[in-house]
Amino acid sequence: MKIVILAGGSGTRFWPRSVKQRPKQFLALTSDETMLQQTYRRFLQVLPADKLFVITANRYRSLVQRQLPELAASRLLLEPEQRDTGPCIALTAFHFLSRDDDEVLVTMPSDHFMEEPEQLIEALRQAEQAAVSHRTIVTLGIVPTRPETGYGYMRTAVRKTDEAMLEVTAFVEKPPLAQAEELVRDPGVFWNSGIFVWKPSTIAHYMRQHQPYMWNLLSGGEDAASVYALLPKISVDYAILEKADSILTLPVRFRWDDVGIWTSLERIQTTDADGNIVGGRGKTFVDSTTDSIIYSDHPKTMIIGVRDLIVVSTAEGLLVCRKSDEQRIKTMLKTIEQDEGGA
Repeated sequence: MKIVILAGGSGTRFWPRSVKQRPKQFLALTSDETMLQQTYRRFLQVLPADKLFVITANRYRSLVQRQLPELAASRLLLEPEQRDTGPCIALTAFHFLSRDDDEVLVTMPSDHFMEEPEQLIEALRQAEQAAVSHRTIVTLGIVPTRPETGYGYMRTAVRKTDEAMLEVTAFVEKPPLAQAEELVRDPGVFWNSGIFVWKPSTIAHYMRQHQPYMWNLLSGGEDAASVYALLPKISVDYAILEKADSILTLPVRFRWDDVGIWTSLERIQTTDADGNIVGGRGKTFVDSTTDSIIYSDHPKTMIIGVRDLIVVSTAEGLLVCRKSDEQRIKTMLKTIEQDEGGA
């Protein structure tokens, strides 16, 4: 199987560290390496380099090349522009099919935190055996550990307790807290990891069936650069996964986090004695402050007498918000960009 690492996202919920010029996957958030470097080298421990591919937007080509100088040019796939994961995965499938290559693909986000690469590869090998079958999509389903409102969930049809693969019957996207609390109590519900195992021909089949406009544009003989701007901005979940008739999930229990929001760092990094995470290029002085996330690139920063806040200051801007409100960052940033665009 091949691994295709998706590295074209914008990571807006990590603003103002993650910005359009250098989004989340190109930042060192959980270690000294960037998220992209961690993901690529995790697989390089267990797979040959010629099985590893990265797809990103053309604007990030140089960032990928600087961070992964060992990645051959032939294994760097480029989107003409950012159009979400639906077009990205369709372009990936078309790339391989146009070369008569229908080997199973793992499409994998570049900005997730995972440990135990051997367990991950073992799970992917199991999924590969099922994905070889015609038109079968396999996902890795994470056994949920808490009611999480920022994740997608999958309901499954559990028939026997010893089944390795479970049939996905429904998707639930970012539920409110009350529903999330109900979901995590159901043994047949799993987090949607965003890790999919499938053949390029399987992707093409569902694209033709559910997104014919998109697929016809990509496969119609025109250069991708000339048609890509015409493609809809749509996630692969909405484009085909929620409409597909053969989706299986393999439940896994290894440590995983999508590192989607600032507070996800609290599950990965060690907090200080007061429950704070403090970072940045500058020197930060903290007094009478608890359970907060503070990042500053300014020479000196003082934080006094606050609790449960996210405070982030970079050359791109300043963020101050309650941790409970951080899901609003993406929406507010979009509103600001629209206002600036109309000014």
